[in-house]
Formats: sequence, structure tokens, C-alpha cells
Amino acid sequence: MSPFLREVEIPWREHIVVMIRVDRDPGGLVTAVAPVVVRGGGYWVGWPGIHLENPDELIPESDPADRTPTAGLRSDKVRAVHVDPKVFDSYYNGCCNNTFWPLFHSMPDRASFSAEHWKNYYTVNKEFAQKTLSALAEVSKDQSPEAGPPLVWVHDYHLMLASNWIRQGAEEMNLRCKLGFFLHIPFPPWDIFRLFPWSDEVLQGMLGCDMVGFHIQDYCLNFVDCCQRRLGCRVDRKNMLVEHGGRTVRVRPLPIGIPFDRFVLLAQSAPKVISSSTKIVLGVDRLDYTKGLVHRLKAFEMLLEKHPEHLEKVTLLQICVPSRTDVKEYQELKEEMDQLVGRINGRFTTPNWSPIRYIYGCVSQDELAAFYRDAAVALVTPLRDGMNLVAKEFVACQINEPPGVLIVSPFAGAGEMMHEALICNPYEIGAAAEVIHRALTMPEDERQLRMNYLRRREKINDVNFWMRSFLKAMGSLIYEDGEETLPTTMQPVTMDDFEEYLAKYVGTKHKLALLLDYDGTLAPIAPHPDLAILPPETRNVLERLSNMSDVYIAIISGRNVGINDITYAGNHGLEILHPDGSRFVHPMPIEFEGKVSDLLKQLQEQVCRDGAWVENKGALLTFHYRETPIEVRPEMVGLAKQLIEDAGFRAGRAHCAIEAKPPVQWNKGRASLYILRTAFGVDWEERVRIIYAGDDVTDEDAMEALKGMAATFRVTSSQIVRTAAERRLPSTDSVLTMLKWVERHLSRRKPREHNPDRRSRNNSGIKMEMSIPDVRRSPSPSPSADRYGKRQERPCTMSVNLV
Repeated sequence: MSPFLREVEIPWREHIVVMIRVDRDPGGLVTAVAPVVVRGGGYWVGWPGIHLENPDELIPESDPADRTPTAGLRSDKVRAVHVDPKVFDSYYNGCCNNTFWPLFHSMPDRASFSAEHWKNYYTVNKEFAQKTLSALAEVSKDQSPEAGPPLVWVHDYHLMLASNWIRQGAEEMNLRCKLGFFLHIPFPPWDIFRLFPWSDEVLQGMLGCDMVGFHIQDYCLNFVDCCQRRLGCRVDRKNMLVEHGGRTVRVRPLPIGIPFDRFVLLAQSAPKVISSSTKIVLGVDRLDYTKGLVHRLKAFEMLLEKHPEHLEKVTLLQICVPSRTDVKEYQELKEEMDQLVGRINGRFTTPNWSPIRYIYGCVSQDELAAFYRDAAVALVTPLRDGMNLVAKEFVACQINEPPGVLIVSPFAGAGEMMHEALICNPYEIGAAAEVIHRALTMPEDERQLRMNYLRRREKINDVNFWMRSFLKAMGSLIYEDGEETLPTTMQPVTMDDFEEYLAKYVGTKHKLALLLDYDGTLAPIAPHPDLAILPPETRNVLERLSNMSDVYIAIISGRNVGINDITYAGNHGLEILHPDGSRFVHPMPIEFEGKVSDLLKQLQEQVCRDGAWVENKGALLTFHYRETPIEVRPEMVGLAKQLIEDAGFRAGRAHCAIEAKPPVQWNKGRASLYILRTAFGVDWEERVRIIYAGDDVTDEDAMEALKGMAATFRVTSSQIVRTAAERRLPSTDSVLTMLKWVERHLSRRKPREHNPDRRSRNNSGIKMEMSIPDVRRSPSPSPSADRYGKRQERPCTMSVNLV
């Protein structure tokens, strides 16, 4: 354990930290987290940094003389993640470094988007999740029931998908845990993040946690905005909460600190390494295009042009740590830096002085502390940076009097909180040169005042403070008196939640069509479909709405709830019953006439066991496995899917079910458009407003078909759900609240004298007859079972009343 760390209270016995790699670097993050894991007896999950020929080879124990923060980690507490080298290269260099790094730093022109890289990112994240679950199982084995749940802390953009699999696996294995995530780079605004083709999965992966942390509030707000605009989640911007999968996810700004006291000690003991009498302007950066290195050199060149009084008195010492040397972009950046340094030095160098000293390589911590201590000015001017700890390290090492001056870019997280530093926009070369000039000529009393404030803040908000802030945000430490606390759960859905979204859309003049799924939307999901009972309050609201002249209701489900003046569409719209008694049955291919019963028999004989059963819906079958044990599901579901497809049907996924659909070009989307057209005419979209709510994969067809023409809601309590809906709702109760809002909104309308768009209840208006062919004589259709009555064997005439 590092001797420079103060004790951090450990509320739980075990912690599990998930990171991209295990290393011995005593830098900020490792210094902060490793001692907590060591003292808590927790686990460290990560890539070991090398590809081993034997994946079972144990991580060696630390040297007894090792004083780095990770020294106390025992090898049996480390879970090394081993990945095929080619897969890892695609994941790490392809997706992480060539896609996420530039995109999240708001440089989309440098980002590449590859489905293969994304596939490997997905694969590696799943492997990390599996290793984490094995560690969680070990932790839980010896844990007493009274102990709090272990904390799993996932770090950075390399592992943005892992949390969902950890949560899902923990629930299936009945393992308790709390999940936290921290992003160490910026989170981009919506207009940039939306460029990523799989942005939906990334957001939902991060939302698998109980708390998501960022460096500053701006990144938090960007994330919350993306969750609302991309996923349609309910959000609370004021308290930074996101509702997802029936849970409330906390989003918190947690600016990382440094081991302040450690750097003070390093500065005090480091030998002098700068012998020149010239003032040093210091830059310390990894060689990366986000660091603004070229802009910095050009600003320094302009300083020498505009202020020749600094010639032979000021030197720029730029330290560049090699990074991704095998990547073409970084090779080109190094070449540009070399040429620029050479040009500026060639232009201004005198026999006794060179304007730029350029170090391309790594320096020891003792040397670095000496550079920090003796520099007159530190330039921290990235084009974009999550936090940038160089600024904080420079401040900690400023023990000389008079102290130096810190210059910070507003595009670094440090620029948001180190207010006493001089702010410098790296894109404004001329203005940046003037800021450097101001720093070099600043009076001693002002330098002292600014640095005192900076040092006081960083000493308080050090790396231990960051660690404690995270634990408090996760609910593992109690807030002390006087500390501000934010709510941790969102308020239940109210009618006001729909006011902003729906009021303007529904308006005061248009008709409103409500297209609603039943199971999981109007009625809670039940173990058996016949047990999905419509709550009395929901029934009452639907009855009142059905009596409103401006409302048309269709239930896109096989459930007839017994309310008059409602259209019922069963079997994904293959069979539709209108309020006036007319009926539409989509013709079935004649070769499938006997296949339904044959498939039913095969499913019942081969996969209906351990609680699985088949629901016969006439035109299609649904294989239910909700009550089966989790461990037998994969094989059972695979066999059922194979039987369905071998019989020529389409296998569609639903809630713990697989539906065998006939191969006809008809679904809930086509059915919804048909219902609207028959109810309101071919130009319905000009005169009717649509609200669609559903909870199933099958409802996605309708949401896609109505995209841009309807307000759509997806009711979901699961973790990863890709949806075309504009908004998500957490439960059937929230659907009821939405229906109540509709009732309240429409009841405020002034009554009308006539109703040109509403289907007349006395069947007045224009009568349209639609003849469905005799399925017995047609070469392609075949008889279809009627969900609502007897089998349709003869031509039927459907009356549709239009005006």
C-alpha cells in the first residue's frame, strides 16, 4: 500500500474493480482504487497487458520490496481476461482507439466505424463480464446474509457494455451486487454521439449500472440528454437521474483528484534538473492529436514574434510521451511535431539559446516533479480532454516562492474547476500567445494569490476525496452533516410528464387514435396469458375514452376486453374485428392449412417440458418458456426455433416466448395502417393524431411503420431493448397515467356539432364492402382459424363506414 495515502473508510468487505488492464503504474486512478480493493479483500479484473500462451498461468505475486499501490493485490484476487490477439487488436486499437477516442473527444472526422471492430468490442466486453461474475460468485460464497451487497466498479470507455451482462448474470445466478461506472474521458453532446451506429447499445450498457460517474457536470448533462433523445428515457436533469429498465440510474459529476501529498513529497526531494537561468514554459503530454500540441508550438512561435523581449529569456520545454507508435495518424503527428520544432528553433536559435527543448520519451516521476517545481509557466492546452491531471500535478509541486502560473484550456475538465488558472483557447493562436505573455509577466503577488487558491482546492479535493465521493454516490458511505445530497430515485410517472411531449402534438382540433397492445401494456405480464387481467381502473378509463367522440381505440392484441366501440386485432393483425361487427381475416397460404396442427404436435412432444407450453392462436402458435429453469432454456429455445423454421414458419422472439408466424407479409405495422385507413380514410394522416403503446418486439413493426406519424411508447422493464419508439415507459401503470392524461386533455375541448371522421355508431355514412376470397377455392389462401369465433370458410363481406 502506498505510504502517501490516507485511510479511506471501507463500508463493505468486498469490492470488485473492472479495468482494461492490471499494471503497476502508481498514477492517480490505480493509486486511488487499488488500496481500497486490497484492504477490502476484493478482486481486480483486467487484461494483464500481455498475451500469454497459457491462459491458466497465474499472475505472479508482488515483490516484497514493491511499494506501488497494486503491490498488495494477491494473485488469487486478480482475474486476468485473456483474449485472442487478433480480436483484442480489433477491439482495442480498432474500436476503442479509432472510434470511441476521437468521437468522444468531439473529433468525428478522425473516427472510423467498423462493424467488425464493434463485434469484437462486444465480444471482449462479454468476456470481461463473465470474469467479473466468477469473481462475484467467489465473493458471495463466503458472505453473510446480513452483509451489504458487493460493489462492482467498471472503468472507462473500453468497457461500456459489460455492466448489462454483469447485472443480467447476477440476477440469473441470484447474486447481489451494486454496479458503478466511471468514464475517464469526455462524454460528447448528442449531435456527435448520434453518429455512432450502435449508440443505443452503448447508452444501455452504461445504464446497466446503478450510478454512472463523469468528471464534470457538462459530461453528465450530455449523457442525460442522449439517454432522453436516443433511448426515449424519462430523465430528471435537475437531479441528474435517468429511468431505464424500471430502475433509476444516478448520474454524478465526480472530478478525479491526485495524490496531492505524494507529489508534494516528490517535489521536496527531487534534485534540480534545470540548470538554465531562462524561464521554463512547460508542457507535459502524451503524443496525441487531442492534446493541441501543434497549436501550442504555433502560439509559442507567435509569442516570440510579437514579444521579442522574451528572446533568450524563455524556453518551451515540451515533453511528449510516445503513444500508439504503430498507428499512422500518430506517426504523422510526430513527424509534424519534429518539423515544427525544427523550423521554430531554426528561426530563433542563437549561439547561447534555443527556444524549444523537445523531449520525445518517458521521464521518471522524480524528474517530472522537478520540472513541475521549477517551471515558471505550465501549458495545459488540449483541444479536448476529460480532466487532465498534469494541471493538478503541477499545482501540487509548486512549492517554490514565488510560484509559477498555470494556463488551462477551457476544453479540459480541469478548466471547469481550476478557476484561478489563466484560461486559454488553444484554437486562438494569437490570443494564446498573449495569455503566455501575461503569465510570464504576472506580478509575484498575483501569482502567489492564484496558486494559493489552486493548491488549497487540490489538497482538499485529492484522490481520496474522489474515492469517498464515489462511495457516497453509490450509497456505501453516509453523507456528513452539511453535505448536499441529491435524490436517488425518480418520482413516479405523472400526467404532467406527458404534457410537454403530447399536448402540442395532440392539439385541440384533431381526432385521436389510440393503438394499444394488451399484455405488458394495458395489463401486467402474467405467467399465463389467460391470467393477464385488465385492471379495473384501466378498464374504466378505456370505457370513458371509447365514449368520447374524438377518440378511436384499437387494441392490437388477441385479447377482447369486452368494451364496445373498440377495434380488436389478434394474431399480430391477421384477424381484425371492427366495432360494427365487420371482420377482416388475412388469407393464409393453402400449403400451411395443415402445418399449424403438425407443428403444434411437434412442439408439444419435443420441447413442452419443465413448465414450457404452446398457445394455439389459430393462425399462429406461441411457445412459452417463462416458467422453465434458466439453465435449460438455451437448448430448449434453440430446438423450438429450429422446429418452427423447419416447418416453414417464421420464428419471432417475444417475452420469454417464440412465436411461429406464417410467412405472409403482414404484421402489426401493416395492420395498424389498415385499421387507420379503414377508420379514417386514405388521407387519415392529415386529420388524425396517433398514439401507439406496446411492450413487445412485435410492436416494433408498428412503431417503425408509424415513425414520424405517431407518438410512440415502448413499455419495458428489461435492460437492453433496441426500440423505434420515441419514448420509454417503465410499467403498465405509466400507460394508465398516459390514458388519464388523454382523457383530461380531450375533456377540455369544446364540444362539436358533428363528427365527420368518427365511424358512426348507427352505421350511417358511406358503406364500403370488402370481399375476402373463398379460401377453399383460391389457389393460394387457405382456411384460417378465427380468434373471435368459428372458422372462416366462405367469402365474407366487411362493412366499413366512411364519410
